[in-house]
Amino acid sequence: MIFGQDRGALRKMYSDAWKKRETGEPMSALEVQIADVIAEHPEYLGAVTADDVGRDYLPEAGETNPFLHMGLHLSLREQVATNRPAGIQAVLATLAERAGDRHDAEHRMIECLAETLWEAQSQNSAPDEQRYLERLKKLAR
Repeated sequence: MIFGQDRGALRKMYSDAWKKRETGEPMSALEVQIADVIAEHPEYLGAVTADDVGRDYLPEAGETNPFLHMGLHLSLREQVATNRPAGIQAVLATLAERAGDRHDAEHRMIECLAETLWEAQSQNSAPDEQRYLERLKKLAR
């Protein structure tokens, strides 16, 4: 796991990556990826640059956790880069071509990823990679 279980350290990594991008400081490859995702989500910039990045986001209050959302983008991009599960690159290519926008295609795919992760968490099991890929392929049909 890249970030471990420390939510504060993870969120600080987002904040630090954005600060480095803004100031032109040298960045690691991961920091560049994080900053790119932040740049694609200007609506979350306030959360990333807040003095207190530790606040809770409550789905039952209609809130989206910006760090979770951006983390799902990063996870999806890693999956695509490694083509794991096998076939995910083709799904993204198909959806991006159809939508005319890679970012929009990622959002559609993230819904499948989030559902798969939620199921795994609720069942206290590993994510079902095959079921996840089936969901993705259904999007591309």
